[in-house]
Amino acid sequence: MKILVAGDFCPIGRTDKYLKEERYEELFGGFNEITSVVDYSVINFECPITLSNQKILKTGPCIKTENKNSLKALKFAGFDMLTLANNHIQDYSSNGVLDTIKFAKAEGFNYVGAGSDKNEASKPFITEIKNVRVGFVNIAENEFCSATGERPGANTFDFIENTKTIKELVNLVDKVVLIYHGGREHYQLPTPEQRKRFRYFIDLGVDAIVAHHTHCISGYEIYNEKPILYSLGNFIFDYKKKYQKGKWTKGMSAILSLEDKNKNFKVELIPHLQGRKENSKLVLLKGAEKDDFFVEIMKLNETIVNDKLFMEEWRNYIKTQKGFYLSSIYVRNFLLRALFIKGLIPASLLRSKHNKLILNLIRCESHHEISKEILKEDIN
Repeated sequence: MKILVAGDFCPIGRTDKYLKEERYEELFGGFNEITSVVDYSVINFECPITLSNQKILKTGPCIKTENKNSLKALKFAGFDMLTLANNHIQDYSSNGVLDTIKFAKAEGFNYVGAGSDKNEASKPFITEIKNVRVGFVNIAENEFCSATGERPGANTFDFIENTKTIKELVNLVDKVVLIYHGGREHYQLPTPEQRKRFRYFIDLGVDAIVAHHTHCISGYEIYNEKPILYSLGNFIFDYKKKYQKGKWTKGMSAILSLEDKNKNFKVELIPHLQGRKENSKLVLLKGAEKDDFFVEIMKLNETIVNDKLFMEEWRNYIKTQKGFYLSSIYVRNFLLRALFIKGLIPASLLRSKHNKLILNLIRCESHHEISKEILKEDIN
């Protein structure tokens, strides 16, 4: 039994032209030949498909597509299920979420990770693949996308509720696959908390974890004989010109293979390029480029499982982020903030005794909860 999981598909930018002209085979570069030899294929649909113009108030861009051919294209490419728990599914309000689900159903897709309310969004999807009963759980980190008791949206990370869901699902199926949308964008390693969280989910009984959202590839590890893939990167996501190079344009899909339901999943990676300035289409890697790709993956893998290297990389990364985070907390003027981010004004100027208070408001669980509720009320 083989399950393929792909990363972020966002049908915007130059991709939209291929969709409108129904040039699906050209866009996917033969990827449908790969899905044709697996038993079930899953992809993250990274934006709502809707005519709604009701943008929500959030940080970051609101993204959508109005092109229903985006779903027809994924059918052509051989995909069976959409994961919808991501940070853009609520970008065009509740209507955007409900429209996406409606169109997905009409096109014959299974879906998981979003719903008309929190209860619906949190439901796993269970199916039988070659006599193996598989349960899929889809979780996104908490941004501006969460479903609530009354509002449509994504299934977001909740330590207690996610634990309950996984424990219940383990008793209902042969294998549990968790697909997680989170991590620090453009950083090629998991955060320490993310690594700890994923290992905990494996300890609960999850059989494989596949993550995306960071817009770059990461490594993977075999933890307690079960695979954890920390980021697949973009599947197809044509965006800003400054991203049409480097980490943004590299992606991969994962094939989870199972010889017997009493054994563990094995992993095969399918690397590709996409969204490049000279060619926005998906291009499967071959030859030397493919070899170089796997050298990069192996280096990331070695770092992930080596605690000393892992924490050194994390501390070095944190140093590069001080300008952005401190200026975001303290500076309201956008132009002044940009100077801090670029390092033209040292972040040390933002240090003060007041930082201790902010640290405590963020670190203490009770203060964190109260601060979060106050800020949510303030922007609504």
